[in-house]
Amino acid sequence: MYFEHKALYRSVSGPVPEEYYEIEIGKARHVREGDEIGIITYGAGVHWAEDYAAEHPEISIDILDLRTLLPLDYFSIREAVQRTGRVLILHEDTLTGGIGGEMAAWIAEHCFAILDAPVMRCASLDTPVPFSIELENNFLAKSRLDETIQKLINY
Repeated sequence: MYFEHKALYRSVSGPVPEEYYEIEIGKARHVREGDEIGIITYGAGVHWAEDYAAEHPEISIDILDLRTLLPLDYFSIREAVQRTGRVLILHEDTLTGGIGGEMAAWIAEHCFAILDAPVMRCASLDTPVPFSIELENNFLAKSRLDETIQKLINY
């Protein structure tokens, strides 16, 4: 099953190769090098993380774009944990029942010895998505990204 993020349709643009290309299913993309904290994300979260990193050059942020959630690229997730020892899982879904809980559990089980801080999650509120734009902006994880990053850095 493939899900498309409709909000990204006309809100994001970038270069596309002229020639034919393929992206391997289940292979994450290392978006940005950093050594202070690692953000593991996908979809709109990648853009939120890139924007945050650009606005905060004083923080060395490593960004991993999962691209697919099943299969998950556990090898790349482990490498992301090794690069920084501090991991933030950023996802647009609600906190409870979101994929971030599964990833945090996997990291705690398989990468505990290389963590320097607890795995933290930044997700949307555990409420229905509001119709009002102002309320929706508060609902989304992006509105809590700075607070969560600061908490992780200062752990």
